[in-house]
Amino acid sequence: MHNYLQIENAEMVFDTKQGRFVALTGVNLDVAQGEFIALIGHSGCGKSTLLNLVAGLFEPSAGVLLLANREIRGPGPERAVVFQNHSLLPWLSCLGNVHLAVERVFGAREGKRQLRARAQAALELVGLAHAAHKHPHEISGGMKQRVGIARALAMEPQVLLMDEPFGALDALTRAGLQDELMKIVAETRATVLMVTHDVDEAVLLSDRIVMMTNGPAATIGEVLSVDLPRPRDRLRLAEDPHYHRLRGRVLEFLYQKQVKRAA
Repeated sequence: MHNYLQIENAEMVFDTKQGRFVALTGVNLDVAQGEFIALIGHSGCGKSTLLNLVAGLFEPSAGVLLLANREIRGPGPERAVVFQNHSLLPWLSCLGNVHLAVERVFGAREGKRQLRARAQAALELVGLAHAAHKHPHEISGGMKQRVGIARALAMEPQVLLMDEPFGALDALTRAGLQDELMKIVAETRATVLMVTHDVDEAVLLSDRIVMMTNGPAATIGEVLSVDLPRPRDRLRLAEDPHYHRLRGRVLEFLYQKQVKRAA
């Protein structure tokens, strides 16, 4: 597989009242098309900053980011972001929230019927066709997050950027959405970068886990290949020795290597 997303010597410096703050330095990462990457590390290690660089919401202070050999210079419809906070518009229905994204991306070249069909198909993909006409205050937190994912998928992005999308949910809802996400990614073959604090989530979902060093001046410390066959079943993995070895590698990095460096 060829490198699809390339991050070369990326650095991010913020000017603050206390002076220059180096959030990221010397970040290098090549991502293949269709690959699922989990970004993990302690709070303040620049995971979300790196995601925002790929989203084009920040411009790097140094280095370059390329997608399909084109430099990333601002947001674009080929990259969709799912935040921890679903950020739905409360006055629009679930369908209306998804339709708004569809209209912005495809409105110039498609008719009303096609746009509506796209929005409905995205809701069906996340199992929410029945809630199309409900408003955000009428549905659960897990369903709101599904709408957020549907909105992102409706744009038919080549890269799906997820910033702790399940972080605010209870364990059972979270597990259900993780399973849903695995099916959706298998079906759409999207390239995914996902920020998470959850080691089990990272091992369950990803092809590689990118482990970040502690900030400031955070960078990539280690990259772990998750060579577990797909489709993955969480109940089988719970008894899989290799799953536990991979999990142990991530825990060792986070709670031994990084704690020592911070001490």
